[in-house]
Amino acid sequence: MVPGEENQLVPKEIENAAEEPRVLCIIQDTTNSKTVNERITLNLPASTPLRKLFEDVANKVGYINGTFDLVWGNGINTADMTPLDHSSDKSLLDANFEPGKKNFLHLTDKDGEQPQILLEDSNAMDDNVHDRFIGPLPREVSVGSTSDYVSQSYSYSSILNKSETGYVGLVNQAMTCYLNSLLQTLFMTPEFRNALYKWEFEESEEDPVTSIPYQLQRLFVLLQTSKKRAIETTDVTRSFGWDSSEAWQQHDVQELCRVMFDALEQKWKQTEQADLINELYQGKLKDYVRCLECGYEGWRIDTYLDIPLVIRPYGSSQAFASVEEALHAFIQPEILDGPNQYFCERCKKKCDARKGLRFLHFPYLLTLQLKRFDFDYTTMHRIKLNDRMTFPEELDMSTFIDIEDEKSPQTESCTDSGAENEGSCHSDQMSNDFSNDDGVDEGICLESNSGTEKISKPGLEKNSLIYELFSVMVHSGSAAGGHYYACIKSFSDEQWYSFNDQHVSRITQEDIKKTHGGSSGSRGYYSSAFASSTNAYMLIYRLKDPARNAKFLEVDEYPEHIKNLVQRERELEEQEKRQREIERNTCKIKLFCLHPVKQVMMENKLEVHKDKTLKEAVEMAYKMMDLEEIIPLDCCRLVKYDEFHDYLERSYEGEEDTPMGLLLGGVKSTYMFDLLLETRKPDQVFQSYKPGVMVKVHVVDLKAESVAAPVTVRAYLNQTVTEFKQLISKASQLPAETMRIVLERCYNDLRLLSVPSKTLKAEGFFRSNKVFVESSETLDYQMAFTDSHLWRLLDRHANTIRLFVLLPEQAPGSFSKRTAYQKAGGDSGNGDDDCGRVKGPVGSLKSVEAILEESTEKLKSLSLQQQQDGDNGDSSKSTETSDFENIESPLNERDSSASVDNRELEQHIQTSDPENFQSEERSDSDVNNDRSTSSVDSDILSSSHSSDTLCNADNAQIPLANGLDSHSITSSRRTKANEGKKETWDTAEEDSGTDSEYDESGKSRGEIQYMYFKAEPYAADEGSGEGHKWLMVHVDKRITLAAFKQHLEPFVGVLSSHFKVFRVYASNQEFESVRLNETLTSFSDDNKITIRLGRALKKGEYRVKVYQLLVNEQEPCKFLLDAVFAKGMTVRQSKEELIPQLREQCGLELSIDRFRLRKKTWKNPGTVFLDYHIYEEDINISSNWEVFLEVLDGVEKMKSMSQLAVLSRRWRPSEMRLDSFQEVVLESSSVDELREKLNEISGIPLEDIEFAKGRGTFPCDISVLDIHQDLDWNPKVSTLNVWPLYICDDGAVIFYRDKTEELMELTDEQRNELMKKESSRLQKTGHRVTYSPRKEKALKIYLDGAPNKDLTQD
Repeated sequence: MVPGEENQLVPKEIENAAEEPRVLCIIQDTTNSKTVNERITLNLPASTPLRKLFEDVANKVGYINGTFDLVWGNGINTADMTPLDHSSDKSLLDANFEPGKKNFLHLTDKDGEQPQILLEDSNAMDDNVHDRFIGPLPREVSVGSTSDYVSQSYSYSSILNKSETGYVGLVNQAMTCYLNSLLQTLFMTPEFRNALYKWEFEESEEDPVTSIPYQLQRLFVLLQTSKKRAIETTDVTRSFGWDSSEAWQQHDVQELCRVMFDALEQKWKQTEQADLINELYQGKLKDYVRCLECGYEGWRIDTYLDIPLVIRPYGSSQAFASVEEALHAFIQPEILDGPNQYFCERCKKKCDARKGLRFLHFPYLLTLQLKRFDFDYTTMHRIKLNDRMTFPEELDMSTFIDIEDEKSPQTESCTDSGAENEGSCHSDQMSNDFSNDDGVDEGICLESNSGTEKISKPGLEKNSLIYELFSVMVHSGSAAGGHYYACIKSFSDEQWYSFNDQHVSRITQEDIKKTHGGSSGSRGYYSSAFASSTNAYMLIYRLKDPARNAKFLEVDEYPEHIKNLVQRERELEEQEKRQREIERNTCKIKLFCLHPVKQVMMENKLEVHKDKTLKEAVEMAYKMMDLEEIIPLDCCRLVKYDEFHDYLERSYEGEEDTPMGLLLGGVKSTYMFDLLLETRKPDQVFQSYKPGVMVKVHVVDLKAESVAAPVTVRAYLNQTVTEFKQLISKASQLPAETMRIVLERCYNDLRLLSVPSKTLKAEGFFRSNKVFVESSETLDYQMAFTDSHLWRLLDRHANTIRLFVLLPEQAPGSFSKRTAYQKAGGDSGNGDDDCGRVKGPVGSLKSVEAILEESTEKLKSLSLQQQQDGDNGDSSKSTETSDFENIESPLNERDSSASVDNRELEQHIQTSDPENFQSEERSDSDVNNDRSTSSVDSDILSSSHSSDTLCNADNAQIPLANGLDSHSITSSRRTKANEGKKETWDTAEEDSGTDSEYDESGKSRGEIQYMYFKAEPYAADEGSGEGHKWLMVHVDKRITLAAFKQHLEPFVGVLSSHFKVFRVYASNQEFESVRLNETLTSFSDDNKITIRLGRALKKGEYRVKVYQLLVNEQEPCKFLLDAVFAKGMTVRQSKEELIPQLREQCGLELSIDRFRLRKKTWKNPGTVFLDYHIYEEDINISSNWEVFLEVLDGVEKMKSMSQLAVLSRRWRPSEMRLDSFQEVVLESSSVDELREKLNEISGIPLEDIEFAKGRGTFPCDISVLDIHQDLDWNPKVSTLNVWPLYICDDGAVIFYRDKTEELMELTDEQRNELMKKESSRLQKTGHRVTYSPRKEKALKIYLDGAPNKDLTQD
């Protein structure tokens, strides 16, 4: 609290009541975007009346009491949104304020109107005065600071309330800040605004949409009368002929000024305003050359609209200190001597001469452009000069007119360029950016107007050339881009304001001085080339002449057409305000309705005013859902509904006349619930829904080992478990006496409701719940829940997923490898021939169906044996019999007769919809720390894939043994549990490539624990490939990859160490799964897996893709083979292992010393690997790594890491062709050594060699038509590893040429033919035809409102 604040706010009658409790009030002003983050703190006695609180708040914030409301904020009493009574005598304590705590309040608009600002004489001002008042409100406010110049974030709500200055801002469409700055300057120019108002638009002659003066008129009227904080400029830009893309083009404000003035002149032809721009902004100057021998002077008259002032003289590191100094330099003549001598017409020879400019006439409104943008010819980049240049508030221009012009000799050569050169100053000192030669570049085509004007005698003006500054257009940023805003002085109150797009604030003269520019220290000529800074760019002065200085027109002085325009715009704004008010009081909520005939859930959006009753809302929803012809209105009602949980929360009996705003809890942007239009038949009665919880009940059949589709039951949190059982018994027809209820609180968290007297709330029920019920007469319910058949079945139900596995093409003789899995005693001869088993010798090929039959028969034997041994659920007893015996989980041991039947394979191959195979990009879940999860290393647990998206639930009841459908998986719980997980790929830092398939004891990791696994043949869509077969696998996702591969061995026909598992993602992208200890929790239902034959990775191994580098081929990157590199292996050892593979698979016969391996980054060749380098020590390696193999022409030249290998290519300009690549090996990064090497291979003299670095991806292709001028030839550097080359690694491309070689001259026909040829060549290689930086789009204003395609072609 501010010192002294307490004494000011405490009522005098209780000042000394030290024992009275105090109330801390924290008020947030939400009526203004600039004050929304500010808080007002008041510490008041608890007995303070509410009216006193309002008075204190009004005094604190400067509002008129009674024009704002106070409501409870986000602290206490959040449910009560009713405004406090500003006239109540009730104490704060009685109004539910809490002493000793923070009481949050929001200051809001009253009845939709913004609070009125407290003026010095507020009683004297009525509403009409507020409407008429244009300009800043006479209220004392804090002055602006540099923060005013920061571009603030835009929101729609920020433009609804007018700035406290009284001025209106302009909305930035995207990058139109330059336009906003100029428009605000023109609006604040009395002479321009008044003249614009006097022009009358004739609608019969022109479309108002394309009329630039009319749209400017409308904009100015809105700037003068609108109550908004900011208004749009889209109508103005539309009149320019611009589309939405122009909003994203940033242009120069000086360029816009000239183009807009040209456009206005064209539009105002043959009107009173035809010469307005020239009268206000046009000046004249003389461009002369005087012979120093005879005194003869040749000259011409030019007109200008602005004077460009150089910040620094060319080649100098010292900037001009002030505008006056730059003006003197502007008119400073130069001597033409030596080779630059001038040919004098009188002397008839070349003579020394003086060339310069003289001002003849200054305009009424003087525009100075500070040329802060320059071009650096060393870097070939545009730069911005942020040097300090001061400018005065009053500028005396009389010193810049030369009296000698009154005595011009009659023999002078005179040329009056008149309007032809309007808007440009023809001088060698001036940038040719301002020349007016190209009408298209100027943005508008002008017809040349011949004519001469009398030159004003400067002697008549010298005593009246004092100019006052009133507009500073500021640029904040660099030459690459930035932001414009304007600082403008109002001629109404002589106060400066910052017009920064939609934000207008008051500033001081000190803030103007901050725009002079400059930075601490001197850092050389290009110190500010790319630095972001804020400084003045354009200055506008007005001549101080009481006879000409105009004031803004008063309301009663407006022309009649402007009065009508003001009235129309005011009515439109009032209509928009009313519409906003309606929107502000409209509740928008999702509406659902189950169509009574079609039985389809329909969705819509109900928009209802908060004061409409529930009965009226029902009628609106009834019509919206088109139910008039189907059921009567009295058979419909609205109920509170939760779409996410498909839950009816409550009904609204007896509240038909209650306003919707009260029922829905107020007008909100989003609601946490929805509405359902419930229907009934005429003979039915609506059920009353009280607030409760929704429960989805799944009935479990232990005998059939199935879980039924859910039935929805409404329950209440105060019900006991016993009452809940009775409720479920009615819904499911199951006896309540033997009923067991299992609550799934979250994924894999099963809880048996065993305490009958406990309430559902105490058991953890929430809004939406899922339970499993079972009511059989078996003894299973007497067992401990975690040991029961029910728990095992539910556990398997929650963790089983369905995968589609594509098996590799079966090779003849492959089945001989399968016999290793069939152990003695496993008689499989009982299968039926219908199963598709192939009879034949041991070495012959068996079908997948035959393998499945053998598996099934052995499972039958296993089941009978287990029934005899006892139902102990111990899987370890059967591990010695057969590998096939462990394919099924021990969960299936009980009720063997039923389980055997359920394990029978389908006699017919099931066909599924191909859509089931459309894999989506999914995120896989983390490994679950479940009690049944196999032991996994912590680093494996931490690396996971992404969370899975599950299919929609199926309503059919499917036995688990025949394959679980997706409805049997807890999709929503799994998705939530997996939310936020990211896919993690193997890297050298995280792991050693893969996990070994065997643990340290040599025991197969897959044998540690077996999970549920079931496979059956599946008929996929066509195009899978002849010889390939699909499996549909149902598997417990907690199984490890090693165990999963072992289960697949009999179907693949080879050991698990000799095939690879690839997971298929979206767009058929495949990634190999190599972490054998990782579980399948990253997979989800209907994921696709491809099995490929090949050796799987061992611990410390990495799979590497080897590509051949062919530097002089059209396609320089060719895939060869997949290889395996191991940690600790040397490069030479890997080359030795590659040689036989290259010979067998690729037909390449190579010796170990005639090829090299090198780094591959995309298509770019990189570091050359030396033979003694060791993987993981010298070379970082990771999964799915890629390397280049390069065949050498001779002996390897790279011997150490200090060498540098670059690829050179000669450009022959006289032949318009490029030579082949040649490798150059450098001992250092010296440019001189590079030149010497290029000299050796080309024979070009050292002094004539020029080189440039290639751009883009290897081979850095570029058109031969562009290479000679587009590359940065001959950079001024001594080493290759510095800017702009940055060649620090092997593989860089260097183009070089002989600078004495002339470029071939091409005819147009030859050029066109070569262009087609180059375009075809570069498109085939995937390279662009040309390389060029982004070209700036010319600023154009189209007088007919739309671009003319013929005239605007570049």
